[in-house]
Amino acid sequence: MNDWHWLFGDQLGPHFLAPEEGGPARASKVVMIEARSVFRRRTFHRAKAHLVLSAMRHRAAELGDRVRYVSADTYREGLREAVGNDPVTVHHPTSRAALGLVRSLEHVRLLPARGFLVPQDAFRAWADEHGGSGRLRQEDFYHWARRALGLLMDGDSPAGGRWNHDHANRERPPRGARTLGAPDPYRPREDDIDAEVRADLDRWEREDGIRFVGRDGPRLFPATRREARAALRRFVDHRLAGFGPQEDAMLAADPVMSHSLLSASLNLGLLDPWETVTAAEEAWRSGRAPVNSVEGFVRQVAGWREYVWQLYWYFGEDYRHENGLGHHNALPEWFLELDADAVEARCLATVLAQVRDTGWTHHIPRLMILGSHALQRGWEPRQVTDWFHRCFVDGYDWVMLPNVTGMSQYADGGRMTTKPYTSGGAYIHRMSDLCDGCAYRPGDRAGERACPFTTGYWSFAHRHRDLLSANQRTARAVQGLDRLGNLDEVLDADRRWDNQTP
Repeated sequence: MNDWHWLFGDQLGPHFLAPEEGGPARASKVVMIEARSVFRRRTFHRAKAHLVLSAMRHRAAELGDRVRYVSADTYREGLREAVGNDPVTVHHPTSRAALGLVRSLEHVRLLPARGFLVPQDAFRAWADEHGGSGRLRQEDFYHWARRALGLLMDGDSPAGGRWNHDHANRERPPRGARTLGAPDPYRPREDDIDAEVRADLDRWEREDGIRFVGRDGPRLFPATRREARAALRRFVDHRLAGFGPQEDAMLAADPVMSHSLLSASLNLGLLDPWETVTAAEEAWRSGRAPVNSVEGFVRQVAGWREYVWQLYWYFGEDYRHENGLGHHNALPEWFLELDADAVEARCLATVLAQVRDTGWTHHIPRLMILGSHALQRGWEPRQVTDWFHRCFVDGYDWVMLPNVTGMSQYADGGRMTTKPYTSGGAYIHRMSDLCDGCAYRPGDRAGERACPFTTGYWSFAHRHRDLLSANQRTARAVQGLDRLGNLDEVLDADRRWDNQTP
């Protein structure tokens, strides 16, 4: 009799049920477990809870009689109820907590990870050779991975003659434009399963004391393989060509712009990264999209996403406790509750409202608005990481731990990035329309209308002067600090944000 195969809630695509190459046939019986304790431990965004449960239940409906779907308080209880002590296989989970659970179960056999491009042992060998536990660089990994995968290459050279087309992908939004005018992204239609999920979430809030933040409007992201494939086709055929130039820009009325919106589908396992990057490459080879847009997208998937996944395991559990800048301030209630209406700074209010309403915003608002504000205010990095994990539909422990601890909050002292990512209001003003009509002025660093990002930037530079002056990429910030004629006024203006919503 074939073993059972266990699917976690982020292992929902067909590649998680395909037989091992050269190995025995995959088990014909599948077990899936909906563990209520996940939602008791953390206060997740309601739209995220809806998406995950909808995707799991849709997958169970597709599998039909082949699956045993159990709703239980914990994974351990659910597995016992579903299969007893029968043998079970499962692909390497995506979190350390889940991996620890799997390894504690004697009747469960662990299979290699799927849903990523590079085997973990291959990355470890590369990382040991290129810096060990010291400084690793995403750009070096990206070149290596593209060569190893034969991805977006012309023989031994990168497609278009360059590895990196960022020079063409940093344009400001068009002057005066409220939107980019890009074709609409794919949006799914809800069905009876979504209605059932929403009713269950309502009941859990009423009866079980489970609490969520954010709003659960119509589901915006795919919950099935069919929907995810349609979203990929829509992006590649209609939106990829315009993706690159303004991928770092922000517009208040156009939060989606030309972004793919595929991260949630990739992280649920509904799409395999290989099919996404090869679809993009084919669009370039067939003349349907320019190389700068295709390379920018491939970099997000085969470069950054892959790099973050690998570093999550390579750096080890101690990475979670990194706090190299000594930041210990607690996140304020308005931020925890996604209370955008309490915020006057238009950039921060706009982006926080996007998170509240959809559980998503693209990578620049995440890094240069939300993450930058947290960094400037000295918020404790573990709390910031947890917030991103809970509040984004595509947020998982492996995603957010390196992204937030390493890149956004620079809590690891530069093990994965070369500098802290923060800026004053001038950057936000240059790359967006988010300063238009704001109560604060991006150029003001003192007085009643001083921009909280501008005062925060100089306060951060002052607080970490020694660190920044020793880094060639940030030394100019300290030089600029020394040229300020009113530093004491700037610091006084910034202190009000310690106790006041910006």
